[in-house]
Amino acid sequence: MKTVCTAGTPANEWIFFSISARNLTFNTGAINGIMCGQRLESFVAFWTLVFIRIVTGFAGEGRSVWKKDPHFSPVSERQVFLYDTFPKEFLWGIGTGAFQVEGSWRKDGKGSSIWDRFVHSEFRDADSTDTSSDSYTLLDKDLSALDFLGVTFYQFSISWSRLFPTGVVAAPNEKGLQYYNTLIDSLLYRNMDPVVTLYHWDLPLMLQEKYGGWKNESVIDIFNDYATFCFQTFGDRVKYWITIHNPYLVAWHGYGTGIHAPGERGEITTVYSVGHNLIKAHAKVWHNYKKQFQPYQKGMMSIVLGSHWIEPNKSEDALDISKCQQSMDRVLGWFAKPIHGDGDYPEELKNEFSFLPRFTEDEKNYIKGTADFFAFSFGPNNFKPPNTLPKMGQNLSLNLREVLNWIKLEYNSPRILIAENGWFTDSHVKTDDTTAIYMMKNFINKVLQAIKYDNIDVFGYTAWSLLDGFEWQHAYNIRRGLFYVDFKSEKKERIPKSSALYYKQIIRENGFFPRQSTPSLQAQFSCDFSWGITESVLKAESVASSPQFCDSNLYLWNITGDGLLHKVKGVKLKTRPAQCTDFVSIKKQLDLLEKMKVTHYRFALDWSLILPNGDLSVVNRQVLRYYRCVISEVLKLNVQSMVTLYYPTHAYLGLPGPLLQTGGWLNQSTAYAFQDYAALCFRELGDLVKLWITINEPNRLSDVYNRSSNDTYQAAHNLLIAHAMAWRIYDEQYRSFQYGKVSLSLHSDWAEPANPYFESHSKAANRFLQFEIGWFADPIFKTGDYPATMREYIGFKNRRGLSYSSLPSFTSEEKQLVKGAADFYALNHFTTRFVIHEPQNGSQYEFDRDIQFLQDITCLSSPSRLAVVPWGMRKVLGWIKKTYGDIDIYITANGIDDQSLDNDELRNYYLGKYVQEVLKAYYIDKVKIKGYYAFKLTEEKSKPRFGFFTSDSKGKPSIKFYNNLISNNGFPADYSVCDPSNQEKQCSFCLFVSQKKPLIFFACCLFSTLILLLTIIVFHKRKRRKRFKAKSSQCICVSF
Repeated sequence: MKTVCTAGTPANEWIFFSISARNLTFNTGAINGIMCGQRLESFVAFWTLVFIRIVTGFAGEGRSVWKKDPHFSPVSERQVFLYDTFPKEFLWGIGTGAFQVEGSWRKDGKGSSIWDRFVHSEFRDADSTDTSSDSYTLLDKDLSALDFLGVTFYQFSISWSRLFPTGVVAAPNEKGLQYYNTLIDSLLYRNMDPVVTLYHWDLPLMLQEKYGGWKNESVIDIFNDYATFCFQTFGDRVKYWITIHNPYLVAWHGYGTGIHAPGERGEITTVYSVGHNLIKAHAKVWHNYKKQFQPYQKGMMSIVLGSHWIEPNKSEDALDISKCQQSMDRVLGWFAKPIHGDGDYPEELKNEFSFLPRFTEDEKNYIKGTADFFAFSFGPNNFKPPNTLPKMGQNLSLNLREVLNWIKLEYNSPRILIAENGWFTDSHVKTDDTTAIYMMKNFINKVLQAIKYDNIDVFGYTAWSLLDGFEWQHAYNIRRGLFYVDFKSEKKERIPKSSALYYKQIIRENGFFPRQSTPSLQAQFSCDFSWGITESVLKAESVASSPQFCDSNLYLWNITGDGLLHKVKGVKLKTRPAQCTDFVSIKKQLDLLEKMKVTHYRFALDWSLILPNGDLSVVNRQVLRYYRCVISEVLKLNVQSMVTLYYPTHAYLGLPGPLLQTGGWLNQSTAYAFQDYAALCFRELGDLVKLWITINEPNRLSDVYNRSSNDTYQAAHNLLIAHAMAWRIYDEQYRSFQYGKVSLSLHSDWAEPANPYFESHSKAANRFLQFEIGWFADPIFKTGDYPATMREYIGFKNRRGLSYSSLPSFTSEEKQLVKGAADFYALNHFTTRFVIHEPQNGSQYEFDRDIQFLQDITCLSSPSRLAVVPWGMRKVLGWIKKTYGDIDIYITANGIDDQSLDNDELRNYYLGKYVQEVLKAYYIDKVKIKGYYAFKLTEEKSKPRFGFFTSDSKGKPSIKFYNNLISNNGFPADYSVCDPSNQEKQCSFCLFVSQKKPLIFFACCLFSTLILLLTIIVFHKRKRRKRFKAKSSQCICVSF
């Protein structure tokens, strides 16, 4: 057989095929002289092979995984979390290693292993390893744990030295033999398949001392003898065998770094020599089983190969991709290519290391194909310590789906068993292993995506591990079990952790079902629904930037080469009154709003510009005029304004200087100054504004007033009083003739318990809502006082000496002032926070809540790590209705940052999904939602890209998407709820006239000039005709 490949493709590896005596050599020069029949045969063979390549892939093409699709979409259904089920025959299992959980290292005649000696010589707390989880004596408890999970198989390893204390096959240790027979029989009784590993790192100590362990080829035959005994003894009941678990770690850490037993820090040549012997040992056992036992035992055998995964710094850089390929070849390819490939080491390894042991041609043929499936390990042991991995300057990654694709392409689409997968928690974590849940959720969903989207043949999954146990070089400093074990207790009960409950659910459902979201709804909002866009503070122009029609002077520019304007003396031009469109920034705002096609525009005033002294002693009338111009010009577009009086951020508090100097919101006088400022704005602008927001997100000013919790609470108290006084002013003095509505806008993200199996997480989520939303909403919409939950929890921490915080008290007058001081609920919502209970000490607002946030790595997220959780919007809307009654609600800001300038599809996805949830809340839950305002109109430089327009006013594709949502008023079916005949029809001609006044004026002037010129021309022509006629008459008279 000869292997041939076409040239002219990347790495000359596009398609491979075999040539035999009956086949034609595929050569362009020769084809021209071949008969028609042969040409047809070659053509058919070629395209048959192409088809095979497309369906299955050929070996050696793993590097294509890193070549990213230029049309890659982060919101493609192939990339986001997949809610679906695994194939019906999919196998769910869990695994352990004998040395990690069995304990009883000197009991019932067991011999010592290399790990027994290594632990007692290298670890201080050696005594605790003697019993570990003690599975040897507590088998019934292990079986109960397996029953609880409902797995279909249990992957465990046999302790070689428990069967044969010296490692050499002789009369077996009867107690050890009885233990494994009982275990296997008990599993079969429960309809669980045993998946048995022959060697999981615990080599009998005698073999290490006498032969030097795996450095000596003699151990290969001894291992085969041991394996033969296991096949003879257990093979009638075992259908899945694993020869060796993760030989890379055996060789690299056992004989290289020395962090694993036997703890040798040898030369690199020794490491590869050990790896060479492990491969040969596996192959010998496989052939032994294949020939002597498989024909009648009908079992399958493989070797568990473990690996990391790596991503290139730049996916378009061929050198980075080559480095990634080299990294994988040095770890996974080292063992996988000989066994699952062509029987030899990767070319990169052979070229790099001249000392690498060589296989003879007979050995290559003997080794290749010695696995009935690809058993793959992907867990923390393959990533730690990171400084021992050949990263080649690239980036480690936990993307299990990607590495499965690499295996598929590199090794010709093998059947794959995930033979070890999971993560770890710190040793102090007992049953609340929340992070392990999210890691498991991510890993298993990646497997599901690989099966459904990439056609990868994964037939089973092994969670690791069943029990907490001894974790190799980490000893007992980390935990990996799904069941918690207190190693110091006598009973060593197996207590299910959150991860056990979650895994049980996945097994029961055979995958993932959407629990929060519901099917999409086809419906519309009410016909008077407000569709808006939000902008932050508008910086007012104090002087018109286009004053040419207002200034009567004539100027010449640059006459002396200084680049300045020079007034021409004695020349005066005609002027006209100042107009709002003289402000260039207003023209830009109008142009952007016209493209957005919204009905409402929310923006904020700048308090410090309007009242620079903080009081009414100095009022900047030019700034007020600017804002009035904005509102009036926007009205000409049939767009209503929602005006925010005060818009602080953590970077810019937005208070006038004098108020800042007197303590800002820590000083109650600031509340009275705000009342005066609000009254001024109501008086000057209120005839044009129907919706007011007094303060934007006062519940987020804790980021500014964070010196102590008491500062935070006092500032919040004064903000509440300020808002209430402003609302009362409007209610008593302006509402009767301005007919507007006033509220404040609260940051209202939803909180979800990160761990649904722990009541403490549910309580923490509710506590977050009370401290975040109820803090301001309860006094206004409910009781006139802070939430009882908030006061009680702070009091609880005070009594325990964990905090010295105290909430201010409302006087009876203040309660009366605050209660009911809002005409609607305005919320800014961006994401859902996953909350865990985390006790904290100290007198800070954040510490008083006793919560921490967890990032769900399975969620689609923005560049600023905002999780896209659409159903959280509906939940928070429902919670507001349930908590504060059937009140009107405006969503005053909702949006996400998207880095893309020319294809912001993440924003489109976000808008579509979130508005859909708003519609469900409106249509199904009957929440009185009056309007939706997308955030935001324009982005700011050097900040997350939330805008529909760039900072230089370039529009993004999401504008069109939002336009469609607005024009459809939601997600309509075949008919529209809003019948145009029942609506007040807009005068399109009037709108055109109002928008195009300057153009129409210019056109009228031009038309009038043309008419005048035509009139003059006609008049002169007629006059010339009359003169000509008169001269003609005189000539006739003279002739007579």
